[in-house]
Amino acid sequence: MKMLKTSLKWILALLVLTVAVLYITDTDYLLKAVRTIYLKGHSTAYLDDYKQFDNQIVENGTAQPWPNHVNYNSATETEALQNINKELGTIAYVIIKNDSIWFENYYDGYDENSKSNSFSMAKSYVSGLMQKAIEQGHIKSLDQPVADFFPEFSEGKAAKMTVGDLSSMNSGTNWDEAYYSPLSITTRAYFDDDLEKVILGLKVVDEPGQTYKYASGDTQLLAMVIEKATGKELYEYLSESFWKPLESENATLWQVDSKAHDLVKAYCCIASNAKDFARYGKLFKDHGKWNGKQILDSAFVTKSVTPRFPKSPEYGYGWWLIQDHKGKDFFMMRGHLGQYVIVQPDDNVIIVRLGHQSLKVDESVDAFTEDIYTYIDEGYEMMAQY
Repeated sequence: MKMLKTSLKWILALLVLTVAVLYITDTDYLLKAVRTIYLKGHSTAYLDDYKQFDNQIVENGTAQPWPNHVNYNSATETEALQNINKELGTIAYVIIKNDSIWFENYYDGYDENSKSNSFSMAKSYVSGLMQKAIEQGHIKSLDQPVADFFPEFSEGKAAKMTVGDLSSMNSGTNWDEAYYSPLSITTRAYFDDDLEKVILGLKVVDEPGQTYKYASGDTQLLAMVIEKATGKELYEYLSESFWKPLESENATLWQVDSKAHDLVKAYCCIASNAKDFARYGKLFKDHGKWNGKQILDSAFVTKSVTPRFPKSPEYGYGWWLIQDHKGKDFFMMRGHLGQYVIVQPDDNVIIVRLGHQSLKVDESVDAFTEDIYTYIDEGYEMMAQY
């Protein structure tokens, strides 16, 4: 018994020392990481983790359900689609054709209204909110310097960084996009209670506006610019700009860093469902119009789904771009673990896939994972049945 008490004392002392070291070294965010992710058996963020964090509500207005297509759910999933859905833990697969639900299926206990984490699909919304702020006169243009809003970026190369650079991922900052390292700035941003402090600590090390480099920190800084420019919390601005006008069926949630600071994790973390996510894809498919009303400038929509840099044809302004896949061009919202809203405007098709995993990307070969092509190809195979 004495040995047990001694061991417990040493364990307690070690825990106290560990916590103290984390606070001294400013890595105490790892305590939240352990509590919310690692102790639950995950090595990275997961679909339902929004339940472990503080959230703010993105209100919806008058709901308008999607109509069902005349061939609604007449097709059956191909064998290849069934296999990949099972292998990668798909929770929702939806095909929208001619603005009607052509096919939908849900898995693993999820249904059409179940919320799950958007992850980086949120970046597409933030880019659109930037444009809304420009249209409303809060931001002058894509070329307005970030330093006008945050003087922390007013010297050297940082002074050249523009709002448009943040939207198109070429800020030149030292952000490290590493999801699985507990000590990366990406992990810190996900768990830190003061996200603004993390972002304002970034350094601009390369010439902005020259080279594409995917960086979640760019979107987070862009969100901070939008909030400062508009004087509105981003979750409120999303509600009034898109969630209500697009007649979403469900209110949604957007994670914030903490109740005290109330800053959305803008690079990720909108908890919604497949058919409400698809509405934003339809808005861009229809050149910024919804039910005949211009919600977003059509010229910006075109710019968003056009590569800014020829050397990086996979990205525009907040949107991923797949060019000439079997003779067709697609643009898409894309998030960690395989959250996709894939749009083919010429065919009037939107494919949504949400799930627990994606395949690993080999960027030396392709910017896109092979599962994305499977969801597209098998969806088209299904549509070929009718």
